[in-house]
Amino acid sequence: MLRLSTPSIDESVIEAVNAVLRSGQLVYGVQGQRFEAVLQDFLGVRNAIVVSSGTAALHLALVALGIGPGDAVLIPDFTFPATGNVVRLVGAHPVLVDVDPLTYCVTPESVTAAIEAWRGPQKLRAFIPVHEFGHPADMHALLPIAQHHNLKVVEDAACAIGATDQGKACGTHGDIGCWSMHPRKTLTTGEGGILSTDNDALAAKLRLLRNHGMVRQTQGICFGKPGYNLRLTDIQSAMGLAQFPHLPNWINQRRILATEYCQALAPLVSGGVLTLPTNHPGHSWQTFMVVLSTSIDRATLIRELAEEGVEANLGAQCLSMQPAFEDTPPMPVTRHAPHLFKHGLALPFCESYGPQHVAQVTNLLARLLLKPCDFQAI
Repeated sequence: MLRLSTPSIDESVIEAVNAVLRSGQLVYGVQGQRFEAVLQDFLGVRNAIVVSSGTAALHLALVALGIGPGDAVLIPDFTFPATGNVVRLVGAHPVLVDVDPLTYCVTPESVTAAIEAWRGPQKLRAFIPVHEFGHPADMHALLPIAQHHNLKVVEDAACAIGATDQGKACGTHGDIGCWSMHPRKTLTTGEGGILSTDNDALAAKLRLLRNHGMVRQTQGICFGKPGYNLRLTDIQSAMGLAQFPHLPNWINQRRILATEYCQALAPLVSGGVLTLPTNHPGHSWQTFMVVLSTSIDRATLIRELAEEGVEANLGAQCLSMQPAFEDTPPMPVTRHAPHLFKHGLALPFCESYGPQHVAQVTNLLARLLLKPCDFQAI
């Protein structure tokens, strides 16, 4: 089976983990501190803070910014539910914003429309743009809107490690950036997350919240305020450190693979059976999702692909179509997010795949989706 994605775990990663296990220092420590220093340099930020998951990063970001009951937070309607879950978990109200049909990210127009349409009792306090699948959201246009409305900005860059826009790392434009290191991500620690900020006071608050609100003093340990236990273990940090030297090459390989997919799938685009995502030069390509024609039954296609040894799946969720958010209508009604949810198809994609895998997938799609005469013409 050609899997949707496979993490790149070589012997250096396994040995790095073994070394930590032998040391007996398993919780956050020297490895975590080293990992944070490497991430700070890579992202070009003053502070990088590793935590137990990407969801934990988003949650801590909202808590540190004081977002809670009585507040409303703008989020995309097309995203993984974690983006909306954390808003609910701090007691705030998610305001769902439509996305672009080709980048899958919110736009200045959709954000402005949502702000103008909002009539809820909660006060708009924050905005979580998502760099969906690694495509850069247009932060240069979105930030002025957020600043005009006095909104805190938490960038959900869960899929966007290595993504850039105009030379700046995605996730480093707003007040806080958040990344995931889930196994589907290019850099993985099994589970894990990253927070970044250039605000030292905010970073100190995030570190306190991560570790029970604990402060080490000369006379002992002081717990100044309630906190969480959301540390990343040194086992996981060792994994990240061992993979890190390969990260730039992996991102480059993903960009090459995405370009090969776009070229190979061109006949299916002209055949009217699917559309392709925008190939932004700074895209980090965590996922390659096409959008099928409404005439195609996606569930049937996924089953037929699996029968031929190719794994595929939907891309992300449309939150307004999920039971957990049924009391949260989008503002205004979204058009593109439901369509992407119902017709998006994620194809096998990771840095270890090459032209032969692209050919395997696209030839199979052509056989399943195009008429015989169209297929013969490819």
